[in-house]
Amino acid sequence: MINPIAFSIGPISVHWYGITMGLAFFLGTYLARYNSKRAGIDPDHVLNMVVWIIPAAIICARAYYVAFEWEHYKDNLFDMIAVWKGGLAIHGGLIGGLIAGTLYIRKHNLPFFQLADIMMPSVILGQAIGRWGNFLNQEAHGGPVSAEFMSHFPAFIRNQMLIGGQYYHPTFLYESLWNLLVCAILLFMLYRFKRFDGQILFSYMILYSIGRFFIEGMRTDSLMLGGLRVAQLVSLSLALAGVVLMIVFARKPRERHPSV
Repeated sequence: MINPIAFSIGPISVHWYGITMGLAFFLGTYLARYNSKRAGIDPDHVLNMVVWIIPAAIICARAYYVAFEWEHYKDNLFDMIAVWKGGLAIHGGLIGGLIAGTLYIRKHNLPFFQLADIMMPSVILGQAIGRWGNFLNQEAHGGPVSAEFMSHFPAFIRNQMLIGGQYYHPTFLYESLWNLLVCAILLFMLYRFKRFDGQILFSYMILYSIGRFFIEGMRTDSLMLGGLRVAQLVSLSLALAGVVLMIVFARKPRERHPSV
C-alpha cells in the first residue's frame, strides 16, 4: 500500500491526494491558456477565471459529497473539511466551477460558449488526473475481483487494489483512461472539427456522462438517493441534455467564432 502522505514539514503533512489535485489544476490551466491563445482570447482571462473556479469547485465538490453522506459527517464535523482524505464529488465540482466561471464571464462580457469550449478539454484532463488521487487513497474502486483478474494489471495497481486481503476493480483506472480518450476527442473537435460554439461543451456532457454512467455501476462507494446511484442519474440527465442542445445549436443559424 502506498503511504497517502507524500512528506511532512514539521507538523504539516502533505498528502499525495492534494499533490495529484494540484497537478490536475496546473495542467488543466496550462492547456486552457494554450487554447485561449489559439482562439485569440487573452489567456489572462483564463488564469483569472481559474482563480475563481478552483476554490468554488473544491467547496461545492465537498459540500455535494457531504450532503449525501450527512449521516456520517453529522457526528464528525471536523471531517467535513478534511478534503485530503478524499470525498470530492465531480458533479458538485462541475456545479461550483460553472457558477464561478459564469459569474466571471458575465462580469467581463466574454463569449460564454466559446470559452466553455476552450475549457472543457482542460476539465476532462483534470478529471483524468484526479482519479489517480482516488487510487492513492484506495477509494472510488469497484467490487471484489479475483487475483487472476488483477494479474493483467501492473504490480503497483495490484498492490494498491489489495484492500483487507481482497482485490477490487480499479474503476479509477477505467474512468481515467476513458477521460483521457474523451479529452483527445474534444481536442480534435476543437482544432479540426468545430462547427458552432457550444459543440465541445455538449460533446463533453455526452461523452463523459456515458463513461461515468457505466463505470459508476461497478463502484461500491456510490452516493445514493434512495436506492438509486446519484452519479448515474446526473450522468443520464447530462447526456440527454447534451444531445438535445447539440441538435438545437447545430440546426440554429448563429454567429460562430473560429475553431481554436
